[in-house]
Amino acid sequence: MNSIEDLIELLSLERIGDTTFIGQNYQAPWGRVFGGQVLAQSLHAAYQTVPDNKIAHSMHAYFILGGDLSIPITYEVENIRDGGSFATRRVVAKQNGKAIFNMAASFQVKEEGVDHQISIPNVITPKKLLNSLDQLEEMEQIDPYTYKFIQLTHPKIFDFKPVERLSALLTKNGPPFNHMWMRSATPITASLPLQHQLLAYMSDYNILTTASLPHREQLRADKTFYASIDHAIWFHRDFNIADWLLYTMDSPSASNARGFSRGSIFNRQGTLIASVAQEGLMRKMK
Repeated sequence: MNSIEDLIELLSLERIGDTTFIGQNYQAPWGRVFGGQVLAQSLHAAYQTVPDNKIAHSMHAYFILGGDLSIPITYEVENIRDGGSFATRRVVAKQNGKAIFNMAASFQVKEEGVDHQISIPNVITPKKLLNSLDQLEEMEQIDPYTYKFIQLTHPKIFDFKPVERLSALLTKNGPPFNHMWMRSATPITASLPLQHQLLAYMSDYNILTTASLPHREQLRADKTFYASIDHAIWFHRDFNIADWLLYTMDSPSASNARGFSRGSIFNRQGTLIASVAQEGLMRKMK
């Protein structure tokens, strides 16, 4: 994909029934369907079945099987409940009749209530940072494999600016904390439901890496298989994905070949707009 418009087209599923949709695949260079794509497409499918006055506030997903890039994905939406304030949907993604992913999402009408949030971390502003690809150049000699992999997989449609230097973060063991500024590479005007879908897509970048940070030397020395197992997002407040957002991530635990990470996403003004949690597989290959 070369532009945010390409991503929006990818997320705009074909409706083939009242609650059934078909989506195409981003041809991910690592050979499996990208988890962020399925998160975003499933949320798009669910949004098509709820009233316009209800907005997603949370989604919880499980990745069941690796997706085949050559096969379109069918999304089947089940209407669990429509209430006065909330609506609940379940989405199952299938290829060749087999479930590869499922997701539950909850939607709510806008309501007034009490308001509080945690504070944004005090980190370097994006204006003073190099983007990922510029930082990557100094890794070519230090870690050629990681250098080539990130060059190949880095999405052109987003700007990423790591707060921590990639050359140290990805090559040496360190604490399980990671901060990343991110935004769409070009300005867009999008509805809040579409903003949610784009953020769901973006939220799958960098978070599993956070769980690997205390073990980079060991995992780099061994061939390691990474894959998302489950992923949850809570949407707290409105935002604009074309403005800089700070994705602050930490990993409380890694065990049994799984790494668990959490994320808080803030806008430039320090408003907490979303929270994320993910567990992923980090399995050493024999």
